[in-house]
Amino acid sequence: MDATVSKRWLLARLYEPEQTIVDCRFTLGQPKAGRDSYEQEHIPGAIYLDLKLDLSSPVSEHGGRHPLPDPEVLAARLSKLGIGNDTRIVAYDDENGMNAARLWWLLRYLGHEQVFILEGGFSQWKEGKYPVTDHQPVRVPSTFTANVQPQMLAGVEEVREVSEKTVSNAGAESESDVNVASAVPVLPVLIDSRANDRYHGQNETLDPVGGHIPGAVNYFWKDTQNLDGSWRSAEQLEEHFAGLDKDREIIVYCGSGVTACPNILALEKAGFKNVRLYAGSWSDWISYEQNAIATGKE
Repeated sequence: MDATVSKRWLLARLYEPEQTIVDCRFTLGQPKAGRDSYEQEHIPGAIYLDLKLDLSSPVSEHGGRHPLPDPEVLAARLSKLGIGNDTRIVAYDDENGMNAARLWWLLRYLGHEQVFILEGGFSQWKEGKYPVTDHQPVRVPSTFTANVQPQMLAGVEEVREVSEKTVSNAGAESESDVNVASAVPVLPVLIDSRANDRYHGQNETLDPVGGHIPGAVNYFWKDTQNLDGSWRSAEQLEEHFAGLDKDREIIVYCGSGVTACPNILALEKAGFKNVRLYAGSWSDWISYEQNAIATGKE
């Protein structure tokens, strides 16, 4: 089954007991806005998970602006909210799916596959005259046991090595040194999911340093969606990512590890099988003085 579900699909299953709907609305710079919106109105039966309080750890020197939550802490939070290992989860937000995709990725990282994202988010649900409420459901605690999948992550040391070798290999190829270039093993592709201007080092408003990881290519995460906020089809996404080799490993990053997640979803929808997340992303990368920074076009 696709990772996204339609409004009609959810409406038909709205009150199924084995399902939990999760409201992931969150606005950067307005930390209470998502919770306030949820308390005002939400999809019936939905619970709320906060990007900073539930889906991230506290910020420290390294790890980026939204460090991954501790798996056991998140598992305990899910258990308290009545989510078990057999629960089907449907997540939504109002930010083109970026926060819902963060939860989608995190749950899969914890070994939970039954998780989906609502197409169009809350606003389209409401505009379509689907039911909303301000009632907050009473949840009976369950047991969620984390089965962490470490292979889904790439750490800063590996990303640094991939970056350095990618740049070195590109330099060898530019000098037509076929022997040197061919001696370099096939490297993972680094994908930067941010908007093109931020990738180039322009108009950076979220992080203290602009630019990108040397060797990374830019695929803006919002380009995986249609103008109405729906996700593009598998065929359209295959065309979008046509410049990438499906047999190569891919490491995806963004500013803080959130908007990389919808890009990972889109890559998997397009048929890419070996896609990992650099969770700390750019905000973690620049926390290390020794890490190189590139600007402009690669």
